[in-house]
Amino acid sequence: MYGAYLPRKPRKVLVLGSGALQIGQAGEFDYSGTQAIKALKEEGIATVLINPNIATIQTSEGMADKLHLTAVTPEFVERILKKEEVDALLLSFGGQTALNCGLALDEAGVLDKYGVRVLGTPVKAIRDTEDRKLFIERLAEIGVATARSRACRTTDEARAAARQIGFPVMLRGGFALGGQGSGIVETEADLDQALRRAFANGVPQVLVEENLRGWKEIEYEVVRDGRDDCIASATSSTPSTPRAPTTASSRSTPGSRARAL
Repeated sequence: MYGAYLPRKPRKVLVLGSGALQIGQAGEFDYSGTQAIKALKEEGIATVLINPNIATIQTSEGMADKLHLTAVTPEFVERILKKEEVDALLLSFGGQTALNCGLALDEAGVLDKYGVRVLGTPVKAIRDTEDRKLFIERLAEIGVATARSRACRTTDEARAAARQIGFPVMLRGGFALGGQGSGIVETEADLDQALRRAFANGVPQVLVEENLRGWKEIEYEVVRDGRDDCIASATSSTPSTPRAPTTASSRSTPGSRARAL
C-alpha cells in the first residue's frame, strides 16, 4: 500500500531548525521540528539537523542523528547537503529563515544539483503563499475575492498605492511570518514612518491593502497528507467576539492555506 500512495521513502533527511526564538520564528517551530525528527526516526529514516540555537529541545543530545550548530543560510546548507549526502529536505519547521533559505536554494538550482527532494509543502506552494502578489493571484484563480491591494517593492510604489486605494490602508509585509512590520495606517501623515517599519530588516515586498476594519474574519488552517486526507481548522472572530474554533475532516483538492475575509 505504501508505494501505491507515496513516492519512494527517503534515506536521510535534513531538517532546517528553528534557530533564534523571535517573532516569526518562535517556540512552536522548536516543538514542531522536534516532532518531525521523532516521526522520521520512527520510520527508520536518518536525520540531520541544522540549528544554531543550543537552547532548544531539538538540539538535545540524542534527538537528531547528526547536528550542525551553524546558521541556516543557503551557503552553509549547501555545504551540509553535499557533506551529509541527504536525499530529502524539510523546510516547514524553521520559521521564516528556513522558508527563505529553501526558496533561495531552489532558485539557485542547488536542490536539483544534489538531487534533494523537498518533503511536505512543496517549494511552489511556499512561494505562492509567502509572496503577497502570487497569493492573491492564486486566490483569484479559485474564485476567492480579496480586498483591493497592490504588492510593492519600494517605498515610492507603496506611497502611490496607498494614495490610489485611499486611507486608512493595511500594510502587510511579504516573506514575513507573525505579521512583522504589518499594521494599519490611518492617514498619509503616518505613512512614511509605517513604510520604514514595514520594509525594515530586509523585507523585500509590502502589500498595501484596503482596510476592512469591522469585517468578520474567518481563518482556515489546512493540513493534508500524501494520501490526500485533509484536516481543516476554522477560526471565526470579529472585533467584539472571542475566537471560536471548529474543526472538520474531509478530502481536499490541491492547495495550501488561505485566509478569507
